Amino acid sequence: MPSRRSFLQAGSLAPFLSILPAQTPPSLSKPTRLKPGDTVGLFCPAAPAYSQETVKIAQESLMALGFQTKLGPHIYDRYGYLAGRDADRAADLHALFDDKSVKAIMAIHGGWGCARLLPLLDYDLIQRNPKVLIGYSDVTALLLAIYAKTGLVTLHGPVGSATFNAYTVDWFKRLLMDGEALTMRNPTEKGDNLTQVQDRITTLRPGLARGRLVGGNLTVLSHLIGSPYLPDWKNTILFLEDTHEDIYRVDRMLTHLKLAGILNQIAGFVFGKCSDCNPSNGGYGSLTLDDILAEHIVSLAKPAFSGAMIGHIRDKFTVPLGIDAEIDATAGTIRLLESAVS
Repeated sequence: MPSRRSFLQAGSLAPFLSILPAQTPPSLSKPTRLKPGDTVGLFCPAAPAYSQETVKIAQESLMALGFQTKLGPHIYDRYGYLAGRDADRAADLHALFDDKSVKAIMAIHGGWGCARLLPLLDYDLIQRNPKVLIGYSDVTALLLAIYAKTGLVTLHGPVGSATFNAYTVDWFKRLLMDGEALTMRNPTEKGDNLTQVQDRITTLRPGLARGRLVGGNLTVLSHLIGSPYLPDWKNTILFLEDTHEDIYRVDRMLTHLKLAGILNQIAGFVFGKCSDCNPSNGGYGSLTLDDILAEHIVSLAKPAFSGAMIGHIRDKFTVPLGIDAEIDATAGTIRLLESAVS
């Protein structure tokens, strides 16, 4: 009988890594395009709504866009660091999907807790009632699981507590209200500088790549590996973002994606913003985010770029999961090959 060491050295783990519970989603289902007068349901899937003013501002912002709003029944619940019990938060999501008057569902904010809901969700109910589901950060768990289980195009975009400034609203409206098959391109303004300083694109590996857009928050996504709530990664464009993570943790999570066989399957890669992800001050120094991306991503020899307006930032794209897209890693663009809404 071979020893454990010889088993590992022979690469005998490869067959097991290739049968992770990632899955091909059901037929793609697009939410209906939003229009003025539609109702947007607001709920808290993870952290509580500590401030009633935050909820009010979210309502007023959506009303300024011409929408009506409806609050989930448990939106002000508290259970420690969670917005009420798991079953009640799941019930709010079910109620909003089941409500025919609600055309879109938006999380007030993220914070830990969304992944706790995944085993409780009625995916058949959600599949029967396709509608816009939007958020980012911890909401990534819902976006990925619902896309994987139902085929519904979900949206990585603003939450209710986000800043509804002109840039963010413009991308939201063009994608979800105008139904554009748009090209996402970073701002290029130099201001009074001699060259562009903010929101620059870095080409990690030049070239064009096509595939289904899938991704979200790196921390949340990496913690779903090994669960049945991730989609098939073959020929996808993987986009990632994060915030307040030490570089060694980003290294650890990208290593996890590599060991799980995910990075080898993708067609292209986009890294958005990793806000406040700076090298730590201790020890003998640190690798940088550039170092980590060079080691894990450039070595894939697939088109890749970083710096896209995706993440815990004021000005952000709304990015659909499940839509075919083409990236130009030299220009730093994401071009949708079809509309994200029906």
